[in-house]
Amino acid sequence: MKKSVYGICGMCTVRCPMMSVVEDGKLLTIHGNPHAGGIKGSLCARGAAGMALVNDDERPQFPMIRTGARGEGKWRRATWDEALTYVAEKLSKIKAEHGAKSILLSDRGGPFREIYRTFLRGLGTPNYCNHDAACARNVQHAALSIFGFGRKTVGYDLKNCKHVVLQTRNIFEAINVKEVNDLLDAKANGCKITCIDARASVTAAKADNFFLIRPGTDYAFNLAVIHELVTKGLYNKEFVEKWVHDFEALTTFIAPYTPAWAEAETGVPAASIEKLAVQLSEAAPSVIWHPGWMTARYSDSFYMSRTAYIINALLGVIGAKGGLPLANGAGDVGKQSVKDLMAIYPKPEEKRVDGVGWMQERTHFDTGPGLINLAYEAIATGKPYPIKAYIAHRHDPLMAFPDSKDVKSLWEKLDLLVSVTFSWSDTAWHADVVLPLSPYLERESTIGTKKGCSPYLFVRRRTVEPRFDTKAEWEIYCELAKKMGLDKMAFESIEDIWKYQLEGTGYTIEDFEKTGMVNLASEALYRNPDEKTFKTPSGKIEMVCAKLEKDGLPSLAPYVSPERPPEGKFRITFGRCGVHTQGHTVNNPLLNSQMSENLVWINTAVAAKMGIADGQYVEVASASHSGRIKAFVTPFMHPEAVFMVHGFGHTLPVESRARGKGVADNEFMTQGIRKWDKGGGAIAMQEHFVEIRTAS
Repeated sequence: MKKSVYGICGMCTVRCPMMSVVEDGKLLTIHGNPHAGGIKGSLCARGAAGMALVNDDERPQFPMIRTGARGEGKWRRATWDEALTYVAEKLSKIKAEHGAKSILLSDRGGPFREIYRTFLRGLGTPNYCNHDAACARNVQHAALSIFGFGRKTVGYDLKNCKHVVLQTRNIFEAINVKEVNDLLDAKANGCKITCIDARASVTAAKADNFFLIRPGTDYAFNLAVIHELVTKGLYNKEFVEKWVHDFEALTTFIAPYTPAWAEAETGVPAASIEKLAVQLSEAAPSVIWHPGWMTARYSDSFYMSRTAYIINALLGVIGAKGGLPLANGAGDVGKQSVKDLMAIYPKPEEKRVDGVGWMQERTHFDTGPGLINLAYEAIATGKPYPIKAYIAHRHDPLMAFPDSKDVKSLWEKLDLLVSVTFSWSDTAWHADVVLPLSPYLERESTIGTKKGCSPYLFVRRRTVEPRFDTKAEWEIYCELAKKMGLDKMAFESIEDIWKYQLEGTGYTIEDFEKTGMVNLASEALYRNPDEKTFKTPSGKIEMVCAKLEKDGLPSLAPYVSPERPPEGKFRITFGRCGVHTQGHTVNNPLLNSQMSENLVWINTAVAAKMGIADGQYVEVASASHSGRIKAFVTPFMHPEAVFMVHGFGHTLPVESRARGKGVADNEFMTQGIRKWDKGGGAIAMQEHFVEIRTAS
């Protein structure tokens, strides 16, 4: 008998609502959840490859404990009881000798974190981090510095937008299915798209305005747009007068940054910048200038994101339909929130090891997930205190961060490195213990809340039973908690967890049966800003942030022109594609067949001078790494830079499809994890240069 099982995709961090069709315990098909707004029953290529992940034999199949040197690939198979006992005893010993604060965990974020964050609280460590130093920390801290709230407190009303500016947001390749569908619907209704990039991506191909910008000059571009909006009176005067604090400081600061000045920096004609400002003013407030998604790029990317938010504020789009509406939670629509699992234990009183929130020059950073790159520094130095145990949960820092050899050197003083993962990775291969996580189609997760104009609750159910000896995250951490005496979170079943979460909401798990979701509002709710909206000292949108200034950072930073590539070298840039998610899908049988290697994009005129033909193998080299890769010659690449899709260049013998295919861009960024944006905390990964040489 066929049945539909509702869940949440796990092939990337977007986690789109999905539906599986199962017959007699066998998975037949997977689709986007047709009941979820904007999904339209669809998944992206990565989501469609979820079945291939389940069927892949080249993934961790049982717990393993290292027997050789780290990274040597020598393991012994262990039972779950043995592996979890081993980890529990190691953690207990480390806690007894160094304190609970010496235990660190990082993940890729998302809605299903409560279980292991509760576990960390039970242990008494404050050191939870996520991957965001390699992604969107600059955006988060930009939002906090302007609004006093984080980036997810506002949404993107793409479907009703009239003009969308995409800068460090490749929306048609780094895919969120709902956002893609909504923007395509908006475009069909006349919405303009502006794309600002150092190469012509798929997003650029669909844009009305495309600006091939000199790499590293996005901040200059934004300053010129602000100059036009302010000096030409194109901003929303009523909104600015009511909600913008220190507008005069912005007016004074912006005076020298004219479109003509920006043309010399960015290569974008002044007339085009002037025209864009007029277009935005005409479309406001149904405008979205996206502050970026993956912004771990340049040393001033924080200010790029901050000025994007300033532009949005000047156009009055905060709270507006078609702009950046305030995201509603359960309480905003008169409902009771899901009960927080983390409330089982009190918040640890210890200060974070990365110094976030308390150390000089780091008080303006968000203390929630902190900055994992700074935690790695503490592992190496032992300051402000030692970290001796590290759990990388569904996180591959050796692929995500620059120069894996350098990152490994920062981990040398660890007594325990655990990888909780559903796929092989460089980090798992380097670990002391591998705890195999069931792929998302084989595991249940905690109930999550999706905030937005129409908020809802959602649940991931197990679609099929695990093929191998793998477990869900709740099983791993609840069993680990039991072994360490954390009885309050030692739940026996996922049903017990769901029941705990739903207590007081008026809902039961049966309410999720028909659609996989529980809608908390009957229609979209747009809320105008009020006196409680902005969490800043002034209660308004602040051009000058006291926390930044206290940490010695200017809120309105003078522009510094980026370094030009030395003669014969190129700035290395990287990004995503619609087929792969970072490095963890490159060995997926279905996705590997679609794209098995990456290419290096190089400008046509530059390639001609160097005698490089399209499709020819070239050698890319830096001070610490070199690799052989095919050239993709195109006029739609800035001549100062080259580009690679991230996630390739795998070396592990357990990944037969991915091994030896393409080149790992992060390996060219010598000691790059130490080069980070002091304003936003993210790594500046595109501040490195490489040579290109012809290869046989």
